[in-house]
Amino acid sequence: MIKKSVLILVLLIGIDQAFAQNKDALVGKWLTATGDAQIQIYSAAGKFSGKIVWLKKPNDSAGKPETDDKNPDKVLAKRPIVGLEMLRGFTYSNDGVWEGGTIYDPKTGKTFSCKISMIDTNQIFVRGFVGISILGRTETWSRVR
Repeated sequence: MIKKSVLILVLLIGIDQAFAQNKDALVGKWLTATGDAQIQIYSAAGKFSGKIVWLKKPNDSAGKPETDDKNPDKVLAKRPIVGLEMLRGFTYSNDGVWEGGTIYDPKTGKTFSCKISMIDTNQIFVRGFVGISILGRTETWSRVR
């Protein structure tokens, strides 16, 4: 009876550890589908967010850092793109899916609902949408090594 209890306990701990590792699989640096930016995804307070950490063209034609000039808030429009938090508020819902978050597009200044799905350890689907997931666009991002 004791051996059976110990075995069940070991299995439960193993399952819990596998789940904990799986939800953090999203953490890391990702290259966008166009190859123009790298996004660092991190976990804080149980939620996943991501910020732009690299741009292929970080400066404008005058040599100054690119800014969030499409943002409808004039104060925010002056902030630099590098360092901008573009993914916010994701929670891990089930095997390989993070949802409940938003994605900000600095090219348009718009924020969309978003869902992220793990394809494998090196690729994710990032789906931005308005209203329901079927009304949106999906991009494939690749992990930066």
